[in-house]
Amino acid sequence: MNIVDPIWDFIKSEAQQLASEEPILADFFQSSVLQYNSLEAAVGHVLAETFANSSINGEDIRAVIAEALEHDPQIGASIRRDIEAAFHRDAACQYYLMPLIYFKGFQALQLYRVSHWLWNNQRYSFALFLQNNISERFAVDIHPAAQLGDGIMIDHATGLVIGETAIVGNDVSILHSVTLGGSGCQKGDRHPKIGNGVLLAAGAKVLGNITVGDGVKVGAGSLVLESVPDHVTVAGVPANIVGTPAEDNPALEMDQYIE
Repeated sequence: MNIVDPIWDFIKSEAQQLASEEPILADFFQSSVLQYNSLEAAVGHVLAETFANSSINGEDIRAVIAEALEHDPQIGASIRRDIEAAFHRDAACQYYLMPLIYFKGFQALQLYRVSHWLWNNQRYSFALFLQNNISERFAVDIHPAAQLGDGIMIDHATGLVIGETAIVGNDVSILHSVTLGGSGCQKGDRHPKIGNGVLLAAGAKVLGNITVGDGVKVGAGSLVLESVPDHVTVAGVPANIVGTPAEDNPALEMDQYIE
């Protein structure tokens, strides 16, 4: 039975085209994409390759990634929505293929999804091992217990921190140097809850067990210390409401102008 998977079809077609246009990279596209019969298999290869210099054997890493993808089909669905998010929101993304093989924000996010599956299955040591390697390799630190939705676009990614009890909704766009962190040294639920369709611009810091509502735009360099209602724009240090986004879901438009 043929399974309809348009994202994977796009990626294979693009890989074939690019291999033809740049023959010196033909082996790279073959080993990364074209030798596989599913997006999950290609993702497993690409993610495992990021551990090339690790103390853990690459085939063992690949097996763990494959196990997570097999036992939790939602990860595969999330991967596809994240690829679409990057393609439609990142002006630099010309091919569906690009997030898979070139964008460290996408790769870090998918490794987080594997680490989250491990965490939920009480494999805490392996989950933390992945977190540490993601941090070292990509300069992205997402605790495996954090809960992230689908359709997330992490642009540039460097310096991103998401804490243990943070929750991020669907269709969120996050730029570099964003922190979803705690406030104080108390344990328990201590990190932000981010709604759907939120745009977190570069350098935004959201601290403490607070809520950022649906459709919020957080301006670049802002420090958010109090909960934010739905569909407003906040900016400043500390952040205040400065307007209302023109869009229902600022994350989809990526317009960082402060209204």
